[in-house]
Amino acid sequence: MNTESHHSAARERFYRRERQSVPAARAFTRAALADWQVRERSYDIVLCVSELATNALVHGVPPGRGFLLRLLPYAGGDGRGVRVEVHDSGDGVPAIPQAEVREPAEGGRGLLLVSELADKWGVGERNPGKIVWCEFAERRRENGVRGACDLGEHRYGG
Repeated sequence: MNTESHHSAARERFYRRERQSVPAARAFTRAALADWQVRERSYDIVLCVSELATNALVHGVPPGRGFLLRLLPYAGGDGRGVRVEVHDSGDGVPAIPQAEVREPAEGGRGLLLVSELADKWGVGERNPGKIVWCEFAERRRENGVRGACDLGEHRYGG
């Protein structure tokens, strides 16, 4: 998102319901972002792909099925950025847990991370199942120049 040559070709890949799908989805995302020369917020994008893919495998993909990861760069009146979509055929609508997570449990924080790192996120319908998506807009500097993200911009909770 920090170059003038922001390609518009969406990328997508289908993954089976298996453990190695999450690291494969991260690698696929890193490769697409590198091809598009997206460096700004790339760590946030990859982390959210990891969380959404994990949620799809744990909660959304019935046995014998898989999920589709779609990455879409966009450019328009609202600026430029990347949209991440994870399509699965499972029932239910994911939501951020309302109760404060106090125990060092292994789950329950994925959508909380997505909601903090992404500019927008939501759930759309598909038949069967749903699409969980998030968007990352390019950030402009004070002087209007686009630039690579430095580590100080990350908004990880703490």
